[in-house]
Amino acid sequence: MNILVTGAQGQLGQEMQRAAAELGANSSFCFTFADSHDLDITRRDDVLRCLREQHIDTIVNCAAYTQVDRAEDDDGAAHAVNALGAGNLAEAARANKALLIHVSTDYVFGGDGNIPRRESDTTNPLSVYGLTKLEGEQLIQRSGCRHLIIRTAWLYSRHGSNFVKTMCRLLREKSSIKVVFDQVGTPTRADDLADAIMSIIRSAPRADQEGIYHYSNEGVCSWYDFAVAIADAIGSNCVITPCRSSEFPSKVTRPAYSVLDKSKIRRAFGLRIPHWQQSLRRLLSTLPEAVSPSVPQP
Repeated sequence: MNILVTGAQGQLGQEMQRAAAELGANSSFCFTFADSHDLDITRRDDVLRCLREQHIDTIVNCAAYTQVDRAEDDDGAAHAVNALGAGNLAEAARANKALLIHVSTDYVFGGDGNIPRRESDTTNPLSVYGLTKLEGEQLIQRSGCRHLIIRTAWLYSRHGSNFVKTMCRLLREKSSIKVVFDQVGTPTRADDLADAIMSIIRSAPRADQEGIYHYSNEGVCSWYDFAVAIADAIGSNCVITPCRSSEFPSKVTRPAYSVLDKSKIRRAFGLRIPHWQQSLRRLLSTLPEAVSPSVPQP
């Protein structure tokens, strides 16, 4: 099976590379990893040519414009990647009878209420980023291609910039910090999501399994709770004070409640999903930023 992974240098893309390497050279899966320099998914003809020439059977789309605040002023670029790019991949997948596994986001929801979001719940994005990701989902669904759309949330890993790595740095450098407590969700370790996607690919999804799914780690917390757990795990004495989102003005209204219900993906593919605290500890045990704290500064 020939598998194309886009967004190969992002957090999830790099973990997909790790998961593919763990399959070994004798695997029946042949992976092509492409970043934007290798394949610009906003260029329709290039996408069609790539799938045709490489005889791609499955696409895992990890490519996305994820700079949430910047998207408010750069909506054209966000729309090109998150919506049109996803649509191009869907068109190419349909033309080549390939399966498209597309990674989406909790930002397609409005963030109200306090019940975990199901796949069938009404969407109501509050930001350009969320709107463009929703448009991408809709283009895929309308294309008629074989597809799985996996919404995730609060992604972090050992790669790139993310909340965990930022907190590790701040907890080393500062004697006190403030973290918002009025946004609630579930942290998702990119390693776990990549392993889940690989498990799904290996299961050879049936036509009746196509559709939208939710995946994050198990459990619920606020960003404040998340920060405290990081501090406890690395032995930081930094004082963490809870605060409201209004203390950090932003162009974007982020979802106040974005916990995802994972029942559907567990049932469909028999996945065992780790709790976020367990996955956090596993990452911090190997993360260079989490060790050898420096002297906190005021």
